[in-house]
Amino acid sequence: MKKVITVTTFILSTFNVISQIANVEVKFDLPITLSESSGAIFFNDKLITHNDSGNDNKLYELDTISGLVTRTVTINNANNIDWEDLSQDETSIYIGDIGNNNGDRSDLKIYKINKSDYLSSINVTAEIINFNYSDQVVFNPNPNNTEWDAEALVSIDTNNLILFTKNWVNDRTKAYSIPKDSGTYTVSPLPTTLTSGGLITGATYNLSTEKIYLIGYNSILQPFIWVCENFTNNDVFSGTNTQTLLTSLGFEQAEAITYIEDNRYFVTSESFNISTISDNGKLVSFTTNDNVLSVKELSTNVDSLYPNPVKDVLNINSLEFSSIEIYDTRSVIVYQGHNKKINISELDTGVYLVKLNLKNNMYIIKKIIKY
Repeated sequence: MKKVITVTTFILSTFNVISQIANVEVKFDLPITLSESSGAIFFNDKLITHNDSGNDNKLYELDTISGLVTRTVTINNANNIDWEDLSQDETSIYIGDIGNNNGDRSDLKIYKINKSDYLSSINVTAEIINFNYSDQVVFNPNPNNTEWDAEALVSIDTNNLILFTKNWVNDRTKAYSIPKDSGTYTVSPLPTTLTSGGLITGATYNLSTEKIYLIGYNSILQPFIWVCENFTNNDVFSGTNTQTLLTSLGFEQAEAITYIEDNRYFVTSESFNISTISDNGKLVSFTTNDNVLSVKELSTNVDSLYPNPVKDVLNINSLEFSSIEIYDTRSVIVYQGHNKKINISELDTGVYLVKLNLKNNMYIIKKIIKY
């Protein structure tokens, strides 16, 4: 019987280093179209963002060199009641309609978009994940004085999203685990909380470092970052939590954060006008020195498939490769052969499983996205 390699083995460096946030730089003012940018991910080599409450039900692709919006995708069956963050996993994009400044919403939801749909069309339909908090029993409106607001969302495993609250009352941030499947859920807080010293407004999880980065700001609009690491399972505040003030930025209403490389991040801020102080929304970058989990190769490039997502030709770069099988989501085989260049242009858009058979009587199974 063949052995199955389902998970690549990771090795962490033998020493630990506290995350050093450096090279904080304002790249440019955001275009007026994105003056209320509130969520961000980096996917397909592009920064994807959206505006918050009451704006269009659209995702925007921003060119991080020119500062121009290059593509807009509309979510057909969604309303932007208060979109506050974006997250992603291998196959899906998640939009958190989770903002709740008054604390009285009973229609909190997350929109789940298939990445292959997103890549192939500028109009997509989402699955809907509805939820409520098990520990909220009062829904009287109380503007900017509620524990039940939220603006941050991450994916850290295959089954659940983690939501972080924006606590206006006492700065104690709770985390909640929410299933990724469409449906209606009542969710309970995870065991450990974080005394954040301000309002948490965005989050990103970097798989290559296994760290969560939270962005937020305090009562005088001083932006900060929390780094959460070495936590147990999905109790994301159970490990080490470290705060860094982004003092070089001055006053900023920082709203979203995403990693774009192992040690490079983008932050977006929202334009604001408070008393005599006002400013435009911005795109900010910074770097870190985190230890990166390195891959222990079973043999040279045994599982190299590219590009992914793929449109026309899928390439295999493997010295140990002997044959390939491609299956659709119904487990029906749609291709098999021995070539290292495979024309899949005739396949429908969607997610496929690729089985790479190796010369050592083992095989690897990986997901690809066809668009």
